[in-house]
Amino acid sequence: MPMQKLRRFAHKLARRRTLEPGMAETRLARCLSTVDLVALGVGSTLGAGVYVLAGEVAKDKAGPSIVICFLVAALSSVLAGLCYAEFGARVPRSGSAYLYSYVTVGELWAFTTGWNLILSYVIGTASVARAWSSAFDNLIGNHISQTLQGSISLHVPHVLAEYPDFFALGLVLLLTGLLALGASESALVTKVFTVVNLLVLGFVIISGFIKGDVHNWRLMEEDYKLAVDGLNDTHSLGSLGSGGFMPFGVEGILRGAATCFYAFVGFDCIATTGEEAQNPQRSIPLGIVISLFVCFLAYFGVSSALTLMMPYYQLHPESPLPEAFLHVGWAPARYVVAIGSLCALSTSLLGSMFPMPRVIYAMAEDGLLFRFLARIHSGTRTPIVATVVSGIIAAFMAFLFELADLVDLMSIGTLLAYSLVSICVLILRYQPGQEMRMEEDELELQEETMPETENLTLQALFCPSNSSPTPLSGQVVNVCSSMLALLLSVLCLVLAQWSVPLLSGDPVWIAAVVLLLMLITGITGVIWRQPQSSAPLHFKVPALPLLPLLSIFVNIYLMMQMTAGTWARFGVWMVIGFAIYFGYGIQHSLEEVKNDEPPLKTRTRTVDFDLSST
Repeated sequence: MPMQKLRRFAHKLARRRTLEPGMAETRLARCLSTVDLVALGVGSTLGAGVYVLAGEVAKDKAGPSIVICFLVAALSSVLAGLCYAEFGARVPRSGSAYLYSYVTVGELWAFTTGWNLILSYVIGTASVARAWSSAFDNLIGNHISQTLQGSISLHVPHVLAEYPDFFALGLVLLLTGLLALGASESALVTKVFTVVNLLVLGFVIISGFIKGDVHNWRLMEEDYKLAVDGLNDTHSLGSLGSGGFMPFGVEGILRGAATCFYAFVGFDCIATTGEEAQNPQRSIPLGIVISLFVCFLAYFGVSSALTLMMPYYQLHPESPLPEAFLHVGWAPARYVVAIGSLCALSTSLLGSMFPMPRVIYAMAEDGLLFRFLARIHSGTRTPIVATVVSGIIAAFMAFLFELADLVDLMSIGTLLAYSLVSICVLILRYQPGQEMRMEEDELELQEETMPETENLTLQALFCPSNSSPTPLSGQVVNVCSSMLALLLSVLCLVLAQWSVPLLSGDPVWIAAVVLLLMLITGITGVIWRQPQSSAPLHFKVPALPLLPLLSIFVNIYLMMQMTAGTWARFGVWMVIGFAIYFGYGIQHSLEEVKNDEPPLKTRTRTVDFDLSST
């Protein structure tokens, strides 16, 4: 009896969301075009970092080879972007990585993903709102911060901010109201700010190529000595490295690429528009790919212009572009840069706020969060309660809290979502037919009537007889994918935390890494030999299983770089989330309700819908 209860409990944790043909219908308004999704993706991804990040990475990590850093980071981000694009073509629903996990790897992982996405969006919204407030305050001479610090100063370091930010509070509440008005209105504002931002970046790139000097990509010891002699204060001068285009070598490029990777975070907000895009199966893949390409061109162009205008060791990490224009004698251009920076912050803020209520709405509609959060406004057809509640929480955090120590938590949530989407694509492509899931009794019946040729043998692992997926081949991929996720996690942990003994040639650690690589290669070979589904989709990830596995490796490796303090905060957040899930969600899940209903004789769940008529 206890074992039976335990099995039932485990089944609840692993149950998957059933997708039915009627799921193409939605209570939200389908009003967003492909252009709207591209603007949303570019605006969310191409934030104020483009005005700051290039200077920081170029000065201390990569020099002029920062352009290669952005190329490597873009290729790494595209791996996750392609996986999101395939799921966007499969599942035209809100929820992004939360829903993708739910239909593939089960309810517990789905809740974990959604819960961390909410955290990522809340922290992202609050931190960008504070950055907007700080940038505006800087433009007017820091009068706001000086006044508030003198009158309402807070004294709780590492918890509360130095002063309550009324400007950030008002800004988040204002944009919450805009989002509540409707998706099309929000998209229009996003498009306007994104166009202005791109125009400013175009001005920066063209100006940099006009006023720049290719010699700044070939700097040597003599140039550095001249710079030292010409400066009264050499404290702000960075290191020369070895000079030339790659002054800090390949190691510098890799370190810079790891930092630049986060510059491409944000495109996943497009995946939350599945119920508001006019043709999501076409628009979401196109929106993700085009927005990543536009962002790469912008980062590549700005970093090239910046390092051409000014020697990399003289860059100012806090304000590289204004100082670069001052260096070439175009000081008034800093006002253009300031306008672009505020527009970039505005679109980034909207990009953080837009997906947040949609993930909450999707989880509440599935019963994993409180039902009242799924209420839709009858006029605007937006998730009004989720929008207002999430906006108030983000505004409160921006108003009071010190967010510097929490930003890494945002990265963990995003990277976890990327990893799960990649592994879900890997699993789903090798499943039989277009069916996502059958009823438990149907699965049992199928197993009972399975022919003997479906027995697990070495031939079935490496030379399967069927050219299309079978229940056995799908199960083989499920198990192998789980093993790969575990082995890749161990490998990334070793590479991130014990790199010193590895580089010093310690035979034990080298043997451990070689063993892990051999196991990963062997299991990948087993997956590669299994037949893939030939179901037609608007977009499919190429080169399976290699590209999803590379994406998982990159994401897990970056997660393993996080500090112990960040993981401790992550643990606290997950304890809160699991208290909600086990206290409420597991009992009120729609799948729990469906299991209590008598099963229909013929119920198949498909994930391919034709929305071309919408």
